[in-house]
Amino acid sequence: MTRNFLFALISVLCLAGCSEPRPAASDRSFLPSKNYHYTDIAFDSLARQSLVYVPVYSEIYHISGERRFLLTATVSARNTSMRDTMYIRKADYYDSQGALQRQYLERPIVLNPLQSVEFVVENDEKHGGAGANFIIEWGSGPVVLRPVFQAVMIGTASQQGLSFTTEGVEIETKQR
Repeated sequence: MTRNFLFALISVLCLAGCSEPRPAASDRSFLPSKNYHYTDIAFDSLARQSLVYVPVYSEIYHISGERRFLLTATVSARNTSMRDTMYIRKADYYDSQGALQRQYLERPIVLNPLQSVEFVVENDEKHGGAGANFIIEWGSGPVVLRPVFQAVMIGTASQQGLSFTTEGVEIETKQR
């Protein structure tokens, strides 16, 4: 009985160690939030182009304002159309002082009907601050689209957890 038990235990331990290796934490290209569908569209030729400001908080202050509570921010861009395609040319992350911190896109991406994409600011990012934001430039054909741009911030520390959302605001529009 003891021999069978040891054999079973060793077998289970061996099988448990046979999982696929995970990519290094510094290689975040495997994340679903990085699954962008790049396109070679001539963005400037689109009938409608718009800039949206999305407030995000990579941290908030608590207690007397001297301590920071770090947050993960997920910015979601959602094509609400059931028929038409939209394009995003840029999703740029700025800190509280208005300095560009990161450009998320190499070139325009396409969002098919009802498709969404996310841009994530990791909770260990310490440069954005409580006044951080995204500027998202998007465009479409002549059909008027009403995409949704939101940010969800979440953080946990000890037994404390919090989450909240913000909405994007259109700050500039060009129509042909």
